[in-house]
Amino acid sequence: MATSTNHPGQSSLATLRRYVRRPRERVDVCELCAKPLTSLHQHLLELDRRRVACACDACAILFPGSSRQRFKRIPRDVVRLHDFAMDDQEWESLLIPINLAYFVHNSAAGRVVAQYPSPGGAMESLLDLEYWNAILERNPVLRKFEDDVEVLLVNRISQTPRYYRAPIDHCFRLVGIIRTHWRGLSGGAEVWKEIDNFFGQLDQLSGGALA
Repeated sequence: MATSTNHPGQSSLATLRRYVRRPRERVDVCELCAKPLTSLHQHLLELDRRRVACACDACAILFPGSSRQRFKRIPRDVVRLHDFAMDDQEWESLLIPINLAYFVHNSAAGRVVAQYPSPGGAMESLLDLEYWNAILERNPVLRKFEDDVEVLLVNRISQTPRYYRAPIDHCFRLVGIIRTHWRGLSGGAEVWKEIDNFFGQLDQLSGGALA
């Protein structure tokens, strides 16, 4: 006759395992109606908190950029500004401490705000409007940007400076990349690889479009 060699506690453990729930995969939902979302969903900017919220198409369409509501829909298009004019002296006049920054017209403040990513998050830099207005005059495309949700994203850490008309949620993602991957004083190889990948993705999204 065969005898069981199971330890007395094993049967109890097997019973418990049947009741342990497997971890569920994370599913993004609309933050307004709780509808499940696909990976290619829309984003809204919560204006008072400057926070990005996920939204379904039906909810996002309720917040056009022209209205003054709690949320504003963030556009999706990325455009590489190949003809953007900014020389080294103009850049230095803006007093940005690093060669990576984005500029957005904040409708609540009534002015253009300059921010740059850091290991501690997004930092705001005081912007001399006299110098900024000179750049604006040379680049009238900036007048077409939508307040709050479209930015001028400047990358002057690359060998050739790159300028983009980009949705603001991409800038928040860049800030997150640097916060997550920065190591030590210089950042480490990983963070610079991630930054290169980020701008490579922007170039793909722009599709070589001109403004």
